[in-house]
Amino acid sequence: MRLDYHLLDVFSERQFGGNQLAVFSEPPLDLPGTTMQQIARELNLSESVFLFPPEDRARDYRLRIFTPAAELPMAGHPTVGAAYMLAWLGKVESAHGVGKLVFEEGVGPIAVTIEFHADGRPHLVWMRQPLPQFLDIFHERGEIADMLSLTESDLIEGAPMQVVSSGLPFLYVPVNSLAAVKRVELKLDPWRRLLAGSAAENVFVTTTETVHANAAAHSRMFAPALGISEDPATGSASGPLGAYLLRYGLAQANCMVCEQGFEMGRPSIIQVRIARRGADIARVEIGGQCVAMGYGRLLIG
Repeated sequence: MRLDYHLLDVFSERQFGGNQLAVFSEPPLDLPGTTMQQIARELNLSESVFLFPPEDRARDYRLRIFTPAAELPMAGHPTVGAAYMLAWLGKVESAHGVGKLVFEEGVGPIAVTIEFHADGRPHLVWMRQPLPQFLDIFHERGEIADMLSLTESDLIEGAPMQVVSSGLPFLYVPVNSLAAVKRVELKLDPWRRLLAGSAAENVFVTTTETVHANAAAHSRMFAPALGISEDPATGSASGPLGAYLLRYGLAQANCMVCEQGFEMGRPSIIQVRIARRGADIARVEIGGQCVAMGYGRLLIG
């Protein structure tokens, strides 16, 4: 069996930035989930995505998303990257420079909008995310700081370490400087003791001190349980990040730019748009650019 895939960099306007993604746009309909998991482990990217016909004909594709260690109910950079690749392959109709898709994912339908250049090339992809849920707050400041190779004085006062989820939960840990973010090294033994097996096992460290003056936050994400020692760009965490920053007064604007991946040599730029109805979050979208890097073929069996 031959399986063709496209490789692209997501949340970057330049090659060798952002988060790598393998898109299998035409896998066999009977491809087993176990084989998809083995493929994701073989490629060893943060995620690989497989596109299937939708179960509901009102939608466009059903996405199955795998890290090297697990299948995910939804994820940001595979959703954005899959939409970009379909547009790049000419499989998305556009009207007045805009195309729309609806993907089936484990959390339900996900609406995606693609903005095109005047010459028909895809430019920017926007993904609407489920509304964020604010969950458990962690009070073990000293233990979490030590787990990250920081001190308690590196953590921001007045902003909690809290689990927030738009389909995939993350523990948000706000720190007070870019220097502190750069010093982070996740210690696995404390992580296993404190967070493994809980809703907080994906750790998202963030600061409002940034590399680019127009950015609202600079972040790093660690997900050992998913087989990801560090992720260069985490779209599923960036929508909730925007909501978190607004909720705790760490950002004021409803549209913001978030940085990630700089410490890995893969700078990523993720745009976040949030609509509010009074004090409530009414809509969350993340967006970014992508770069097609090439294609490959796997020989299975």
